[in-house]
Amino acid sequence: MTMNQSGMQTAPEAGRAMLENIELTKPNGGDERDLAKIRLQYAKESDPLGTLPEPKQAGMAAVLMDKLGERLAFERSGTRLYDALLVKCETLGGAIPAKDVQHIRDEEATHFALLGAAIQSLGGDPTQQTPGADVAGVEGMGLMQVLTDPKTTLAQALHAILVAEMTDNAGWEELITLTEQAGNDDLLKRFAKARDEEQEHLEKVQRWYKEATQASMQA
Repeated sequence: MTMNQSGMQTAPEAGRAMLENIELTKPNGGDERDLAKIRLQYAKESDPLGTLPEPKQAGMAAVLMDKLGERLAFERSGTRLYDALLVKCETLGGAIPAKDVQHIRDEEATHFALLGAAIQSLGGDPTQQTPGADVAGVEGMGLMQVLTDPKTTLAQALHAILVAEMTDNAGWEELITLTEQAGNDDLLKRFAKARDEEQEHLEKVQRWYKEATQASMQA
């Protein structure tokens, strides 16, 4: 392992020289304010991130279908995150019981199937990607990069899982609120059970992350 040389204090003289010549490092032809103007113009002219699939819905039905698609995409990512965590645990060892990780992974997969069935019950197609699903897929990419990076520690991997579980819990709460407003009692009961399981996931991951962080102090 080499010394971390990313900070300016590792080469103070070079750092001072850079600051003295900071005017030379400014980009030509504008600054962050000009970049913000360009972004604003792009935002005004761009198409939506995505559209809801046919048959077109409106109002509460449209929002609910989009959020169902969002959770579907996130649960798929969650299943894959735990697959990656199982590999990380096998590689690095640690105090996390593999059977507990596998149990959570299987429940994430069950939630994915539940959401797919819910979309179908409302006349939708779970294989079609909604705008919310598109966003959720992009969000999950960064977390997956952390889990699959061979250089990350178990604590770092668990931090990414913790971010996912906190987001997941908030997403289920939102979905339950929308389902309640839509008056779908059958889905409400199923989603409440999934939400309770997700809360258990969060509690376990919080404990594992704390233990892994404490263990890193002993290394």
